[in-house]
Amino acid sequence: MNEKKKGLIMVDVQKAFDDKQWGERNNLNAEENISKILQLCRKKGWLIIHIQHTSDNPNSVFHPMNEGFSIKEIVEPIDGEVIITKKVNSSFIGTNLEEYLKVNEISTVVITGLTTPHCVSTTTRMSGNLGFNTYLISDATAAFGMKDQNERYIDAETIHEVSLATLHEEFATILTTEQLINKFLR
Repeated sequence: MNEKKKGLIMVDVQKAFDDKQWGERNNLNAEENISKILQLCRKKGWLIIHIQHTSDNPNSVFHPMNEGFSIKEIVEPIDGEVIITKKVNSSFIGTNLEEYLKVNEISTVVITGLTTPHCVSTTTRMSGNLGFNTYLISDATAAFGMKDQNERYIDAETIHEVSLATLHEEFATILTTEQLINKFLR
């Protein structure tokens, strides 16, 4: 397959997720893995897409006037890489992402970013539903612990693993960073 026909989508790799309000997080190496994948994809000439969550609420860590809105330096966009802002969990809703991928003849997408059960999962589900050959990189995403509807706390690793399990072979193929490198980036 032509290398130009693949795209890397990095969802919400923003400083907002460094805020203590989120609590316990798993996979503290996610950003390092995303950066490693990004460097290799750049060398291969893949289409690179940065997704950036934004909020109209001035008190939100995702508001454009707040530091949290910024994309983390470890995956900072360079010239020629597109940045798409979104206001909901899906990177496809209210954006031109689907059109951008189709215009650029991208059929295979690799998804990384934050957080596994929210924007990453929603974007992955829609990518699969829209017919893209979708790969989600398990160690290039992360989750935070959270309470369920009965106020029972579920730890970050469990949230992460269950989120991946609900996506695998239904909406996407789940790979590790090393598996992705061996499959596409050697």
